[in-house]
Amino acid sequence: MHSITNYQDDEFWNAKRVSTFTGIPEGTLRYWVHVGEGPTSFKLGKRRVWRKSVVLAWLAEQEATTTTAGTA
Repeated sequence: MHSITNYQDDEFWNAKRVSTFTGIPEGTLRYWVHVGEGPTSFKLGKRRVWRKSVVLAWLAEQEATTTTAGTA
């Protein structure tokens, strides 16, 4: 759970910004919202937004859980 003070230093990203940053298509983000997957988002007024910190944490989690030792 994030405290209110954390919001002061965080950014709210729309689907286009998340897509640009991650390379994940906007349609995939919308689908993930529908099925409850991907980084957590919420409605801010009529807009769906993602906290930058949540997206970055989700990416780090994906990296940690899917990284394999390379064989060179």
